[in-house]
Amino acid sequence: MAEWSNWAGTVTSHPQETVTVHDIPHLQLLCEESMRAGRRVKAVGAGHSFTGIAEPTDVLVRMDRLSGVRSVDEATGRVWVHAGTPLHVLGPELHRRGLAMTNLGDIDRQTIAGAVSTGTHGTGAGFTGLAGQLTGVELVQADGALLRVTQSEHAELLPAVALSLGALGIVTALEIQCVPTFLLHAVEAPATLDEVLDGIDESVDGTDHFEFYWFPHTDRVLTKRNTRLADPAQRRPLPAWRSRIDDDLLSNKLFGVLNRATARAPRIIPALNQVSARALSRREFTDWSYRVFASERDVIFRESEVAIPRAAVPDVLRELRSWLSRKVEVVTFPVEVRFAAADDLWLSTAYRRESGYIAIHQYAGRDHRRYFEAFWSMLAGLDARPHWGKMHELDAAALRSRYPRFDDFVALRDRLDPQRVFSNPYLDRVLG
Repeated sequence: MAEWSNWAGTVTSHPQETVTVHDIPHLQLLCEESMRAGRRVKAVGAGHSFTGIAEPTDVLVRMDRLSGVRSVDEATGRVWVHAGTPLHVLGPELHRRGLAMTNLGDIDRQTIAGAVSTGTHGTGAGFTGLAGQLTGVELVQADGALLRVTQSEHAELLPAVALSLGALGIVTALEIQCVPTFLLHAVEAPATLDEVLDGIDESVDGTDHFEFYWFPHTDRVLTKRNTRLADPAQRRPLPAWRSRIDDDLLSNKLFGVLNRATARAPRIIPALNQVSARALSRREFTDWSYRVFASERDVIFRESEVAIPRAAVPDVLRELRSWLSRKVEVVTFPVEVRFAAADDLWLSTAYRRESGYIAIHQYAGRDHRRYFEAFWSMLAGLDARPHWGKMHELDAAALRSRYPRFDDFVALRDRLDPQRVFSNPYLDRVLG
């Protein structure tokens, strides 16, 4: 019996069997036999979710061999990609073909199937999350049948299977509507929280991709503005030495040292944040989109993220600032704020609502519970939708009213997986 744990160490399980599937027929046979034996099957990617959404109970399925680009339609820019392809591999693979994904999140360690199935999103008022870029999904059902859903085959199911939480079957491939390669002109600059909140609509609507990081116990913010460019001649990447200092040394190694130190002496955190936040400097560069969207995250932490109506973001942040000012809890990690367009995916956190995303973090070496509980208490009445891959305590009863198509999704799950072959404790909780 093997042991499995996710990246953050928040979930550990001991599946009875681990299977690395060779190809799709192998996976079909495995699912059919597991259904007949009454065993649960769960495909596992990078394990980068903080929740137990990918927790395997009986059979752990590795999809590593189902990786890479399957086919490219040059006329439409649509690309079929194997489910086990990591995002940090997919970006360069698409780039070599003159293509790119429209938008990406800020971490690229996940597999493409895991990223879309948990609702991974980036930022930008005119752009949806990753699942919103899909035009097709192929998955193996509990009985071993292969279901192909595209805009011309079973199209009515696409809004459900594009973001399925892994509850409808095991995704084997996805069709992505790509765009021609493009550059992002990145401008990162310090500001104050009040400055950002007072001008938030102008920043969000006037920038292709806008986000900011607020440092708790300070008034300091790091803003990130990414503007899309098409001319390759405008590329001006960061010098290698600057990237190593900023992203490797300061953001990961030194930040890790500071978190380990403050875990033993948390009282120094507010003063340390003041020093760190005031040391922020402006930087500007232009590089290929997949190189700019994502950044490395080596320091292990706990995270909770919610989607709320975009207009509610400033008030929630001001309330969070007020609570943190009382130093009931001290926090080293910045609060991350992003934005996304509405979409029509049934279980999307942005379903038919322009959304603002607020993500809070706590170092893995410290107790996160008081901070997270306080944050969630500030969201009453906002119909906050938790990121499916990040920590929350909501169940099906609480989630049903926040997703107008929730019962439709559950009905489809009853049809495709009546024996709950693809379920686990987390899915039992959030879907019922």
